[in-house]
Amino acid sequence: MENIEKISRPSWDEYFMKLAWLVAERSTCVRHHVGAVIVRDKRILTTGYNGAAANIKDCLELGCLRNALNIPSGTRHEICRAIHAEQNAIIQAGTHGININGGTLYCTHSPCILCAKMIANAKIKRVVMSIEYPDETFKELFKEAGIEYVSMPIPDLTITQKK
Repeated sequence: MENIEKISRPSWDEYFMKLAWLVAERSTCVRHHVGAVIVRDKRILTTGYNGAAANIKDCLELGCLRNALNIPSGTRHEICRAIHAEQNAIIQAGTHGININGGTLYCTHSPCILCAKMIANAKIKRVVMSIEYPDETFKELFKEAGIEYVSMPIPDLTITQKK
């Protein structure tokens, strides 16, 4: 019988969170690279990252408006060229006719209150995140809406492969 080497596999939460971090690499925000993945039944439904709307110049090209105006993170969300990662993942579902009702949203960062409202209306049932965003107002909204909220450490982002 062949000697089989034990391989450590990530949990499902670690796996999908790693994917959220990979998605974040597409971000065009100069402040935070944020990625989101919406999953149901262990299947990826949509992804999103923070960046300017389609066909609009982004902060990589124009510079950060929020930095120029010295606006602290977690405030004045309307003064930004970017659409948040969670919003983009939800928008992608709508654009492509994908039902995300009852899904889990994995996001590198906790949501702002605007994203939390969209998550509730999209009927997402669970949110898993790694980094706390300065705006914690989403917690009360999630509690009232019955949305499970899980905070987990940033997963090991190295890719392991058998030699």
